[in-house]
Amino acid sequence: MAQTGKAGATMTLDELVLQLRQVHGDALQAVVLYGSAATGEQVAGHSDLNVMAVSDTITFEAMRALGQTMRAWQEAGHPPVLELTTHEWRSSADIFPMEYADIFERHRVLHGSLPLEGVAVRLSDLRLQVEQEAMGKLLRLRRGVMVAGTDHSRQQELLRASLSTLLVIFRAVLRLNGERPPRDADQVIASVSRTCGFDAAPFTRVLALKRGTAIEVRDTQGVLEGYVTGMAALVAYLDRYTPPQDAAELSPVIP
Repeated sequence: MAQTGKAGATMTLDELVLQLRQVHGDALQAVVLYGSAATGEQVAGHSDLNVMAVSDTITFEAMRALGQTMRAWQEAGHPPVLELTTHEWRSSADIFPMEYADIFERHRVLHGSLPLEGVAVRLSDLRLQVEQEAMGKLLRLRRGVMVAGTDHSRQQELLRASLSTLLVIFRAVLRLNGERPPRDADQVIASVSRTCGFDAAPFTRVLALKRGTAIEVRDTQGVLEGYVTGMAALVAYLDRYTPPQDAAELSPVIP
């Protein structure tokens, strides 16, 4: 099977889907765009295109054939394509509940049909992963603060690079409390900050930074300090959190 892809060219989403179809053939069940781009929330030039491919089989030959395609996709500035077999997709909601919950609500099918029957997220699984991810993020932020030191450009890059993951965590916190997260990221931040008891301002400043509004050098350290303090408050909230008795699981939302 010949390799596909366009070396040195910016790969489009349509080209990626076409090449996934060519390589996987009839085994390909679905190609899905998920995250902010699936609902029109992305910021041009600043948001990733997250793509998942679900195929009945993923052979070694197919992986090799997609090598140039995947390199071209990453060189275009996007995360690697998430490749799952149909069985893996149906059976992995318990180990990736946070990601599944986000895909359930924010996805757009680009090819085929995403198998959703019988796939659900248990709130107990979600709570465990969210707490683990939030604690891990807090530890990485602290390490990043130490590495950045007093270098304001490094501090701002640390803030900018961390926000997308934090918003996934924030949306999961709202789901734990029985809320469907709003599409607007500012509203997500405002709601989670009220629930967990921290100041939303540092997070909205970083959101504006990612959208292209600069943070003044003199303000950077204060924003970073408030950002880390807010994450510590979130971790403390999750540590004492108890899921509602009347809710057991989340089911997919059909776009």
